[in-house]
Amino acid sequence: MKALFTIILLVLSNIFMTFAWYGHLKLQEMKVSTSWPLILVILFSWGLAFFEYCAQVPANRIGFSGNGGPFSLVQLKVIQEVVSLVVFTLIVTVLFKGESLHWNHLAAFGCLVLAVFFVFLK
Repeated sequence: MKALFTIILLVLSNIFMTFAWYGHLKLQEMKVSTSWPLILVILFSWGLAFFEYCAQVPANRIGFSGNGGPFSLVQLKVIQEVVSLVVFTLIVTVLFKGESLHWNHLAAFGCLVLAVFFVFLK
């Protein structure tokens, strides 16, 4: 159950992270934030990043084997990276219509799946 809860929190964290890092670009594309000064864009992103950390920190605490969780630090990091790229890809392909996936992106994702496989090998 800790593994599932950890992964759910990592997905939630990465949704907020992706919007914190790239959401302002969508707002700019929609003409919502075109007149915002850079400091306001940064504060907006920090506000979203707060919620990212509210999910990321508990995910790492719950999932870390040193706290009774099922994952080593390396495993947590690789899981987080894969979740990050999956969430990023889904959000970008849905919200940013000019972006598309190409064969090399799929090949890179395949390499990440292999990374997860290798990090969990005993």
